[in-house]
Amino acid sequence: MKINLRLLRIAAISGLLAVAIGAFAAHGLKAVISPERIAIFKTGVQYQYYHTFALAITAILGAYLPAKFLKYAGWSFLIGIFLFSGSLYLLACRDVLGIDSWKFLGPLTPIGGVFFIIGWAMLFMATFKKD
Repeated sequence: MKINLRLLRIAAISGLLAVAIGAFAAHGLKAVISPERIAIFKTGVQYQYYHTFALAITAILGAYLPAKFLKYAGWSFLIGIFLFSGSLYLLACRDVLGIDSWKFLGPLTPIGGVFFIIGWAMLFMATFKKD
């Protein structure tokens, strides 16, 4: 068993992006979208941060726990970030981006949330390692 460096690198990139995206929202979006949409955007950033830490922890736990469920957890967290946070970013900026007709974005948010839940369940399952 070893630390999953690929997953740790993905977590590092996700953290970098969360900081950059959060700064963009705080400084660049206030003039172009409503406070309600800023709040939606910030929720996306917040959940990206939470699950970036989950990705990093999952990668490090590879040194202590069997990899099978950790791999599922990592992928679930990553898919959740893309679907949940990504859809919130796009929904918050839809007027600026001209994507009002993209109706499929709304359902992606809860699907991303389900992937977050699956990730946490897989992390839980990984704790039942065989000796």
